[in-house]
Amino acid sequence: MENQIFQLQYAIDTFYFLVCGALVMWMAAGFSMLEAGLVRSKNTTEILTKNVSLFAISCTMYMICGYAIMYGGGWFLSGIAGGETLVADALSSSAENGFDGGSVYAAPSDFFFQVVFVATAMSIVSGAVAERMKLWAFMLFAVVMTGFIYPMEGLWTWGGGDVFGMYNLGDLGFADFAGSGIVHMAGAAAALAGVLVLGPRKGKYTADGKINAIPGANLPLATLGTFILWMGWFGFNGGSVLKLGDMASANDVAMVFLNTNAAAAGGVIAALIVARMLFGKADLTMALNGALAGLVAITAGPDTPTPLLATIIGGIGGALVVFSIVTLDKLKIDDPVGAISVHGVVGIWGLLAVPITGSATLSGQIIGALTIFVWVFAVSLIVWLVIKAIMGVRVSEEQEYEGLDLAECGMEAYPEFTGTRGSGR
Repeated sequence: MENQIFQLQYAIDTFYFLVCGALVMWMAAGFSMLEAGLVRSKNTTEILTKNVSLFAISCTMYMICGYAIMYGGGWFLSGIAGGETLVADALSSSAENGFDGGSVYAAPSDFFFQVVFVATAMSIVSGAVAERMKLWAFMLFAVVMTGFIYPMEGLWTWGGGDVFGMYNLGDLGFADFAGSGIVHMAGAAAALAGVLVLGPRKGKYTADGKINAIPGANLPLATLGTFILWMGWFGFNGGSVLKLGDMASANDVAMVFLNTNAAAAGGVIAALIVARMLFGKADLTMALNGALAGLVAITAGPDTPTPLLATIIGGIGGALVVFSIVTLDKLKIDDPVGAISVHGVVGIWGLLAVPITGSATLSGQIIGALTIFVWVFAVSLIVWLVIKAIMGVRVSEEQEYEGLDLAECGMEAYPEFTGTRGSGR
C-alpha cells in the first residue's frame, strides 16, 4: 500500500513539475511580445529572432554541460533516463525520509524545469541590448551565458556547492526560493555588462545631456507580453515548491500562487502612482514594468509572507522600478525595455525582503547578492569584450538607422507600414 501511495505521489509531483515547466517555457512568448512591443517597428523581426534563438541555445547548452555543472552528473544528460532501477532507486530515496520528506520526481522533469529558468535569465539580456547589437554576437554570448556563467552561480546557490571552495552561501543564511537573484539579477548583471560595452542607441542622448524618448511600436503587444509573463510566473514560483502530492504541499503551492498574484498587483498600483507623481500621467510602460517588478520582488520568497505583505513587497518593487528607470536614463545607460531595473534593481530588493518573514539572514542575502552579481557581471564583461575584439558587438550607424530587421534578418515584420527600407522609426 505504501509503495502504491508513493508511486502516485511520484507521478503527481513529476506531472506538476512538467506542467509548471511548460508555463515557464510560455514566458519565452511573453518576453518576445513584450520586447517586440517596446522596440521600434524596424527592429521587430530581429528581436523575435533573438528570442527564438536564445531559447534554443539555452536548451542545447544546458543539456550539453550546464546541468552537469550546476547539479552534477554527466555531460549530454548521460544516465538521466533512469533505466531499469528507476522504481527501486526512487523508493530508496523516498524511504530515507520515511516517505514524508522532500519530493521525489523523474530526473528528466527536473532538467526540463531547470532549463526554462536558464532561458529566462538569457531573455533578460535580449531586451536590454535591443536595437543596436549584432545578432550573431548576441548568440555567441548566449552560448557562454547558458553553458557556463549561469550554471556556475547556480552551482553555488541551488546546487549547494561552495563558492570557489571558500564559503557556502547556504551556511551563511542565503535563500532564494525561485530566483530573484539567481535568475533575474543574474540576467540583469549580464545585460548591464553588455549595455556598457555596447553604448546607447543613436539619438537617445544628446551632447547637452538631453534624454530623448524612443517610444515602442506596439503597446498592445507589450501588454499582451506582460500578461503572458504574469501567467507564466505561477509556474515559475509555484513549481519551485517542488512538490504537490500531499495536503501540506498543495496548500503551500496555493499560497505561493496567491502571493505571486498579489505582488504583481501591488507592483502595478505603486508604479502607476509614482509615475503619476513624477510625470503627471498614467504611464502604461511603467505600469507594465511595475507588474513585472512586483513579480520579481516576490520570487525570492513567495512562500512565507501574508498576502498583504506580499502586496507591499511587490508595491515597493513597483515604485523602485520607476525611480531606477529614470536614474539609469540620467546615467546614460540605455535599456530600451527597462530590463536592468526590473530584474536587477528589484531582484536585489527581492533578496533583501526574504528575511522579513523567511529564515534567511540579511548578511547572507547581501553576500549572496554580491557573489551572484560580481561573478556574472565580471565574467560577462570579459566575454562581451572578447566578442567585441573578435567580431564586434554593434551594427553600423547606417544599419541601426535602417533597422536591424533588414540588416540582420533581411525581412521586415511590418512591410506594409515600414516600406522596403525599414523607414518605421
